[in-house]
Amino acid sequence: MTLKIAPSILSADFARLGEEVRAIDEAGCDWVHIDVMDGHFVPNITIGPAVVKALRPHSKKVFDVHLMIDPVDPYIEDFVKAGSDIITVHAEAGRHLDRTLQLIRSFGVKAGVSLNPATPETAIEYVLDKLDLVLVMSVNPGFGGQSFLESQVEKISRIRRMIGDRPIELQVDGGVTPDNAGRIAAAGASVVVAGSAVFKGGDYAGNIAALKKASTAA
Repeated sequence: MTLKIAPSILSADFARLGEEVRAIDEAGCDWVHIDVMDGHFVPNITIGPAVVKALRPHSKKVFDVHLMIDPVDPYIEDFVKAGSDIITVHAEAGRHLDRTLQLIRSFGVKAGVSLNPATPETAIEYVLDKLDLVLVMSVNPGFGGQSFLESQVEKISRIRRMIGDRPIELQVDGGVTPDNAGRIAAAGASVVVAGSAVFKGGDYAGNIAALKKASTAA
């Protein structure tokens, strides 16, 4: 199976974000991955709903918005109105995950849950009926450019078995390169987030093609 590629704009040139989103769209990305960090849940601060709204006219691709924030519920409606297609929250960020997922879906957008490297897959066992996406963090969230944690390959496999035939995307984020995309795909992922691997060197189309080729060869 060929992986969907969701470039993380965390690795883009922030002075030219609109142009960068158009560039990865034209280069053949499947989704646009938008990392939202609050300096509280993770040790970095990035962007808010106003920036998502400003970027929305630049691409018709799926806006895959990853909220690394706590609390999360008060901001979901703002990110929906900004143009998010998928909103992913962290299992570790709230006490009432089921309620948060119901809230996301009540606005007519897709709901995802992200798991940090040390969080077991059992955290999502009882909310599978409310999920459109599971995101496995293969680095500790907060910064781009980290190395892939091999410990997460087995977790990806276990989650794939847990999902079964449900229509849930299995996404992997962190340290993804053409060197490990094949193993990630073979373990059962359907989407990868790639920041440095897409934006390095400026050849976005070539970098996206290399990731897809590596996953197809798995």
